[in-house]
Amino acid sequence: MNSRLSSERMNILIVEDDTHIRNGLVQLLNEEGYSVDAFSNGEEGLYQASEWDYDLVILDVMLPKLDGWEITKKLRAKQKSIPILMLTALSEIDDVVTGLNLGADDFMTKPYNERELLARVRSLARRGKGTPSDEIQLGRVVVNTLQRAVFADEAEISLTATEYRIVEYLALRAGQVVPHGQLLDVVTGDTEEPESNVIDVHIYRIRRKLGKNFLQNKRGLGYIIPSPQEGI
Repeated sequence: MNSRLSSERMNILIVEDDTHIRNGLVQLLNEEGYSVDAFSNGEEGLYQASEWDYDLVILDVMLPKLDGWEITKKLRAKQKSIPILMLTALSEIDDVVTGLNLGADDFMTKPYNERELLARVRSLARRGKGTPSDEIQLGRVVVNTLQRAVFADEAEISLTATEYRIVEYLALRAGQVVPHGQLLDVVTGDTEEPESNVIDVHIYRIRRKLGKNFLQNKRGLGYIIPSPQEGI
C-alpha cells in the first residue's frame, strides 16, 4: 500500500458531491476508526481510486464531471478489484441492476440508515482485505453476504428482506449483544414510527426458521447470535 495511506486502519474513499452527506459520512466513519478521504467530483474520485490503494469506495452516482457509472466501469476496466458501495438517491431496480452489472459490490439508497451502512462497510472492507468474508459460518448456519442468503445444514432458508437484514446485522456482530433500539433502527430506519413489538415478531419468525438456539434474547439487554466458539 502506498505510504500515503495508513496500513493500520482500513482506508475508505468517499466520492459524494453533497457537502452535508459527505461530511456526515466522514464523521461517521472516522468515529468507527476508519481512515477516510473524501472528494466531491467524479474525475478526482476516479484518479484517487486508480492511484491509491483503498479498502473500499463509497460512490455516489450523480456526480459532476464523471458519474458513478463511468467511475465503476473505468475502475473495473483497469482491473481494480477494490470493493465499491454505491450510495445514491436512485432507487429503481434498473439502477440497482446497472450498478451491479458494471461491477459494484453493493448498492444502498439515500436516505440511508447509519447502522446498516456500517454493517455493509465492515463486510465489504473485510472482503477487500482478502478475507473470505462473503460467508459467515455460525455453526450449522451460513450467512452469505454476497448472495444475501442464509443456509442451514446446506439448505437455503427462505427469509424476508427484513429477516435477512436482522440476521446479517447480528451475524456480523456474533458474540455481541445488540440492544433492542439499535436493531429497531436497522429494521425501520430513523424516520419511521415502528410498532412496539416489531422486533419481537421478526425474531420469533427467524428462530422458527433457524432454530431457537441460533438467536438468543438477553432479557433487558438485547439480542445475540452466539459466536461459533460458544456453540449454536
